[in-house]
Amino acid sequence: MIKPYASNRSRIHWSNLLKTLVLGLLVPFGWSAFAQDSVEWTTLGSDFAHTRSTVADQITPENFSDLEVAWTWDGASFEAQSGRSTPSYINGRLYTVAGARRHVVAIDPKSGATIWSYREPDTPRWDYSMRADYGKGVGYANLDGRDIIYIISPGFFLTALDAETGKPLQGFGERVSIDGFPETGVVDLLKDLGHPYDPYEGLPLERGYITSSSPPIVVNDVVIVGNSAEQGYNQSRIENVPGDILGYDARSGEFLWKFNVLPKPGEYGHETWENDAWQYTGDISSWAPISADPELDLVYIPTNGVTIDYYGGHHPGDNLYGTSLISLNARTGERAWHFQMVRHDIWNFDTPTAPILLDVETESGPTPIVAQATKQGLVYVFNRETGEPIWPIEEVPMPASTVPGEKLSEYQPIPTKPAPYEYLGSGEDNLVDFTPELKFQALEALAEFNMGPLFNPPIQANHPSGKLASLMCPSGAVNITHPPVADPESGVMYIMSRYSCGSRRLVSGDEADTYYEAPTGLTLSRYAAASGGPTPRHPAGIPLWKPPYSRITAIDMNSGDHLWMIPAGYTPERYQNLPALQGVDIGNTGSGAVGQMVVTPEMLIYSNVTSDGTPHLFALDKVTGAELAKVEVPATTRYGMSSWMHEGKQYIILQTGSSLTTMALPN
Repeated sequence: MIKPYASNRSRIHWSNLLKTLVLGLLVPFGWSAFAQDSVEWTTLGSDFAHTRSTVADQITPENFSDLEVAWTWDGASFEAQSGRSTPSYINGRLYTVAGARRHVVAIDPKSGATIWSYREPDTPRWDYSMRADYGKGVGYANLDGRDIIYIISPGFFLTALDAETGKPLQGFGERVSIDGFPETGVVDLLKDLGHPYDPYEGLPLERGYITSSSPPIVVNDVVIVGNSAEQGYNQSRIENVPGDILGYDARSGEFLWKFNVLPKPGEYGHETWENDAWQYTGDISSWAPISADPELDLVYIPTNGVTIDYYGGHHPGDNLYGTSLISLNARTGERAWHFQMVRHDIWNFDTPTAPILLDVETESGPTPIVAQATKQGLVYVFNRETGEPIWPIEEVPMPASTVPGEKLSEYQPIPTKPAPYEYLGSGEDNLVDFTPELKFQALEALAEFNMGPLFNPPIQANHPSGKLASLMCPSGAVNITHPPVADPESGVMYIMSRYSCGSRRLVSGDEADTYYEAPTGLTLSRYAAASGGPTPRHPAGIPLWKPPYSRITAIDMNSGDHLWMIPAGYTPERYQNLPALQGVDIGNTGSGAVGQMVVTPEMLIYSNVTSDGTPHLFALDKVTGAELAKVEVPATTRYGMSSWMHEGKQYIILQTGSSLTTMALPN
């Protein structure tokens, strides 16, 4: 195995030479001769490669069950709710964001005490944001020996803060002409998108709306800014602004570049937008986190689809760069390469998690790769320097739509390797079959729904077939709630997934428009997603599909082969006690709950629940998937976890809703 990807990986800060020598003399040989003083976690994914791995090794399979709560940070005073933000541990402090105002908070990692906080002044721009409490973390850079924290607010301002004091960075940005804003430290991101706007009110809703849900990333002194828009299933009008990617000088806040995600005339991919739809429609946001390879000076940006999910008659064509992975030069914003994973995406198959970077050994020899897990249950793997697929990606024919005005792509790209980590599409073969009667009941429950392949076309209400809706399966095998992780040493990627099906149906744009008080855009779409929708259910109270209901799959990225798959969590008691299953050995189905993971030198740690629903942390053997240990935790973990070492003590931090809970070994 070649040297693991190491650019800006979690940095290990050693004690000074004298301390190291003394420790080496005093500690028994069973201890490390070079005591780790601190192990950092600098991005929400641990490092620029977003592996969510740590080199901290104080917590082992032998002492794992001894973990206990070290402290809890309560975000109630910041109106925290979702628990989406993974704190960064940098130079002896934790940094995170909390609440709909996206307060920036510095926390003492030993006690959980708040050191300082910063809140952006009030504007309608943040109040309208549909992603207000979605902040996933902070951006970070060390400039000339000074630590700087960067955040993008729900109002779409970029702020740089001194990590020591929490004060806005002097000389960064320009004066914002809104009362209460600091004299320095802030960039109004709307001014560089090129659309008319009011600094206080923001964009006219007739034109669209843009906000953020992930932090910026700072690569080679450039701050790269992503964005997000209204969820596509909450739209009824065809206009919106594109989610263009922006680059800024990390020291001054000077605007450097903009990458157009809807290619303009003369730009690569413009021909994929028919009927001049690029002029009025939008989205294609990079709402998921961004990864980077500083040595190559490349950033890797996952995107979502075009304005309005489930219907795309107003934007014919393949619609580059919708639902793609884009590699840009960090200093210039120029496209290095791209791959579109879903053409003319109407299935809400937006890319929800950060790409993972690894250095592996393929048949071609040492290979730098980027791997993107998707909602579809597929992993797309590329040479991260050239964009060439590591294994062939085939053009697979897909069914046409029967919805008036809709023209889907005839082919979709499907990887030959790695194999899918979930069932693709829906059909009789993957229905629950514990008993023949249960399978027959599942078929009856699905009689009014169109089953079909992965890219099953949606249908409108009152469809001539008489069906209620089309099933789109899986609807979110991987999602923001359970990001994949990877081991840089072995090149193995671990994916927690869940098979479920969406069944949205289409209604007229007129009807959909009544759902929203202040919709974006002007022109009603011919069709849009209905609110909710019919959902098939099994009469026995079990899932319609075969288990496992949640699983973890280990994939060797050197070969593309699956190493093992285990159910995640334990079979729920409510299934074990159902009369229809009495006397039937259903094995471990997995809990059906998803969780978060961290890779350490000795194990894979994941969160989930036992049969009675009690939250636990589980330790697995990375090579076999065997459970090594488990420990009860006080609350369900959400969206992410991290592990780092402060003053010689390793912590695991859990995102427990409005609070943060840290686990550590007893003193």
